[in-house]
Amino acid sequence: MAVLKLDRWNLAIGDDQPLTVIAGLNVLEDEALALSVGRHLKDVCGRLGLPYVFKASFDKANRSSISSYRGPGLEAGLKTLQAVKDALNVPIATDIHEPDQAEPLAQVVDLLQIPAFLCRQTDLVVASARAIHATGGLLHVKKGQFLAPWDAKNIVSKVKEAVGGADITILCERGSSFGYNNLVVDMLGIGEMKKLGCPVTIDATHAVQLPGADPRTGGASTGGRREGVAVIAKAAVVSGADGVFLEFHPDPNKALCDGPSALPLDAAEGLLRQLKALHEVSRAA
Repeated sequence: MAVLKLDRWNLAIGDDQPLTVIAGLNVLEDEALALSVGRHLKDVCGRLGLPYVFKASFDKANRSSISSYRGPGLEAGLKTLQAVKDALNVPIATDIHEPDQAEPLAQVVDLLQIPAFLCRQTDLVVASARAIHATGGLLHVKKGQFLAPWDAKNIVSKVKEAVGGADITILCERGSSFGYNNLVVDMLGIGEMKKLGCPVTIDATHAVQLPGADPRTGGASTGGRREGVAVIAKAAVVSGADGVFLEFHPDPNKALCDGPSALPLDAAEGLLRQLKALHEVSRAA
């Protein structure tokens, strides 16, 4: 049975547990927006009885263009994430890009996330695993767009070796490259990754990306198919996903990063209500 716990938050993810919601902003824009989005999502998840983790990136290190907005950076970003954590009393998730970021991030973050492009970077994975394990957190690893689901076993074993055999890995499906400028999600892959003994989440937001294909910028940014987020999320939950990763914005068309893939904030409750129902039905079957 694959179940992992954040003991300090009384949160468990995996088999026979409620659907975990990792949700927030794609990237930190300002503290007021982070607090507003986090408060709304916490309230929604509270009403639905769903465990909630606030997510936002302090840096988007793999933007298509050097001139694209990346975020406030590590120091300012950590201050904002700590402010959200203190004000809302929720666990925090964010992504890491360089090994030397691991220890400062682990002091604030509860769910440290390895981006898909970096999931095979040994130094990054090892540093992240050791730092977050030392503070009682978990590692959320996005399967690379170039990996078969069963090949994630090498990520899992690498993490275990780094932390003395402890189970701290949550795997995340976010689509696989399919020709040029496109991604597809193999729902059977969720079950394959669960065979590795890890909880599995679905990043339905980034799964609908069109990499390097935003018509608004002539390919200088990533496009997306917002209307597909709910489709991917529902299919993944029915296919066995233990959690959902979703990004929202009060006005997605004005979001500073990945707006075409973000959902409007006022759509959160309706979608999460449906996902909870599907999760309960699929687990009871």
